[in-house]
Amino acid sequence: MLSWDEPQTLIRKPQGLPSFKPAQAPLIDSMPLESSSASAMSDRRVKVEDKRIINGASDVNQLVPFKYKWAWEKYLATCANHWMPQEINMSRDIALWKSPQGLTEDERRLIKRNLGFFVTADSLAANNIVLGTYRHITAPECRQFLLRQAFEEAIHTHAYQYIVESLGLDEGEIFNAYHEVKSIRDKDEFLIPFIDTLTDPNFKTGTLQADQDLLKSMIVFSCLMEGLFFYVGFVQILALGRQNKMTGAAEQYQYILRDESMHCNFGIDLVNTIKLENPQLWTASFREEIKALFLRAVDLEYAYAEDTMPRGVLGLNASMFKGYLRFIANRRAQQIGLDALFPQEENPFPWMSEMIDLKKERNFFETRVIEYQTGGALSWD
Repeated sequence: MLSWDEPQTLIRKPQGLPSFKPAQAPLIDSMPLESSSASAMSDRRVKVEDKRIINGASDVNQLVPFKYKWAWEKYLATCANHWMPQEINMSRDIALWKSPQGLTEDERRLIKRNLGFFVTADSLAANNIVLGTYRHITAPECRQFLLRQAFEEAIHTHAYQYIVESLGLDEGEIFNAYHEVKSIRDKDEFLIPFIDTLTDPNFKTGTLQADQDLLKSMIVFSCLMEGLFFYVGFVQILALGRQNKMTGAAEQYQYILRDESMHCNFGIDLVNTIKLENPQLWTASFREEIKALFLRAVDLEYAYAEDTMPRGVLGLNASMFKGYLRFIANRRAQQIGLDALFPQEENPFPWMSEMIDLKKERNFFETRVIEYQTGGALSWD
């Protein structure tokens, strides 16, 4: 317990942090500050033109004045869409899972494989933000969004754990799938080197190579992990919900999809702003490297689709996802200024466009915010 009688102790400033000494307010009877002193303090104030997404020289602890208002607006939007897993009723899912006739074996395999990927995927995303990306971003309004994003990744991990616990699944099997199931392990092993780059304590931005490594990692996580790797899983569970199966899990996945769509769009805005502020990074060879990563990611997600639905289920089959993944990959590539990788590809799942197609995302957010805030149930009609 704190005691106001205790003597004050000296708090040592952590190494590596800049020393910002606040100006003391003058006493009532003190003389006015000399003009030169007032000018010096004014020069220390953050100026909008000094702010940069990376390698900025301004005080990262001072939020305003805003330069990247779009980041602040996205932060406010995510706060308005707050939800928690326990708000969702899982009783129907539990009864369906326990019923011998409730789900086919292929549907059960799909659900377990799906959860096997997601229970660790959002932890990887959170680690990348908290231990890597955040410390290299020097725009405080962008950092504010990243803090909220990290919290939402924790909510998503909580949601998957809540589904696993509610259904009484073997936790050892589900939570170790990223070690034991090849299609899941391959996706995670593709991502981990990009996490390791940014979480290395010796990694620092400021050189062409380092800044390109940072930009590459951000593209991988915004466009390929959150913008591509999650989409087979989202389609699968949302398709179950459309058939009035696993509706509690499907409701949580739709909330998660809404969050991840905003994460993806924020990350793309961040990438494009870094490109504008640092055009020297966007070289021809760098673009070719990014294209190769896109192609590799599509192949990995297609292999995951084959593993989760080898015989077809829910009116879907693995081969249908190849066109879908190419369609999504085209959208992500074009959003960051690359040409479409698979020309003339169309969306084979037109029903999904109402939920996650980029043209519909804004309308989806605007029309559903009240329901999310009040915990209203989604309709699967």
